[in-house]
Parts: sequence; structure tokens; C-alpha cells
Amino acid sequence: MTATPDLGSPQLASPDLLRSVFRRHAAGVAVITARGTGPVGLTATSLASVSAEPPMVSFGIGTGASSWPTISRAEHIGVHILGEHQQELAATFARSGADRFAAPTRWFEGPHGVPVLEGVLAWLVCRVVARVPAGDHRLVLAEAVVGDPSGAGRPLLYHEGRFNALRD
Repeated sequence: MTATPDLGSPQLASPDLLRSVFRRHAAGVAVITARGTGPVGLTATSLASVSAEPPMVSFGIGTGASSWPTISRAEHIGVHILGEHQQELAATFARSGADRFAAPTRWFEGPHGVPVLEGVLAWLVCRVVARVPAGDHRLVLAEAVVGDPSGAGRPLLYHEGRFNALRD
């Protein structure tokens, strides 16, 4: 007979439990952009590589997010991998009601009219292929069309409710 490990005080699953568990999960930080009547964007820590053939990514977005109406109709979106030097940019795109594309944000109109942020570690313009209902969110699946992986620096991380850098 083996000893039962101490599991602490298990909790029933809830939104608070999920948030508490994922605060312990370090995640890369990305900004997702799209073009509607104007540019929109949001900070995402849910970005994932889905497939190499074809090259696909996914991210989650809440249906109550201010960017959702545009992203729900967009044919193409931008995916930007942020560097540790871009904590303010990440905070701007996470802040409700912020003018995310005003100075000091630097961006240009990229392929398919998608807003592309300058100074990021890497970016992709992707064609949206599906929006899958997932509770109060949608999981967006998108196929990479064009991009640039040549930015310099180290990645920005999100952990324990704040932006962080890698430690040596």
C-alpha cells in the first residue's frame, strides 16, 4: 500500500479556482489586432501554436471584450509576440477604454489591412478559419499567412497577475 499524497484542501471547480491555478502558470504575452471601422486590439496570454501543416494558431477572447465585435467579423487578424521591454504596451492593450493605437504605440497597416505593431519580437498576419464557442469566450483558430520573426530581445511573460521577464 502506498501513502496518499497530501493534496491540501481541494476546492470545487469555479472561476476563482481556475484563475488561482493559472496565476501559477507562466504564459507568453501577445497582442492580437484586427481592422474594423478602426483598429482594435487586446492583450492575450492564451496564444497557442496549433498546427505546423497548415501553420495555425489559436487564442481565446471573451465575448464581452470591446474587441470581440470586430474580431467576430474579421477575416484576418494580427498576432504580435511581445518582448520584455514592452510591459507598457501589454498594459495598454489590456486596459479597458484605452486608446490603444494612440502614441506612444507605433504601428502600420500591414497585409490585408491588419494593424501591425512595431518593435515586437515577432508578428504574424493570419486568416481566421474558425471561432469556436467556449463558455463566455470564443476560441479563435487562424492560419498564418505572412509574418516576421526577426525582432530582437527576450519574451515578456505573465505570471502571478503581473508582467515579468525571464531570469538568468
